[in-house]
Amino acid sequence: MGGIALAVICAATMTLAQGAQVAFGGLKQDASLPVEVTADQLRVDQATGIAEFSGNVLIGQGAMRLSADNVAVEYAQGDNPGQIARMIATGNVVLVNGGEAAEAARAEYTIDSASIILSGNVLLTQGQNALSGERLIVDLNTGQGTMQGRVKTIFQPGAAQ
Repeated sequence: MGGIALAVICAATMTLAQGAQVAFGGLKQDASLPVEVTADQLRVDQATGIAEFSGNVLIGQGAMRLSADNVAVEYAQGDNPGQIARMIATGNVVLVNGGEAAEAARAEYTIDSASIILSGNVLLTQGQNALSGERLIVDLNTGQGTMQGRVKTIFQPGAAQ
């Protein structure tokens, strides 16, 4: 957890900067694990290969959880038909993994690249520390991320990491 503390301290020195590199060890995830989706409603468009989940959507993959008002699931075409290629979540998006959580207006999860892009008033909390910006890009394979767009951080000196 020392890397997270160092990243938060570095980000604190760049308060209101245009971008900040941050370690997201708690957001590291195995993108090959099965994806489970639950929702109040499902609408499938066979022509486009898109499934739209709505109402209390909860997506689980390993320890990672993503909740939102709506999620569009795009399936792969060509060599991997039927496999999930990308998920786009909108409305009250919350991503949780371990002790870290991120809130945003929108999230786009690309399965093959194991990347999540959160956008729209992003707020990341790591324990007692918080970091906000307009866009957060997370590589789930490495647990590394970049916060962009008027980055602001609040950290608690001496807080347990």
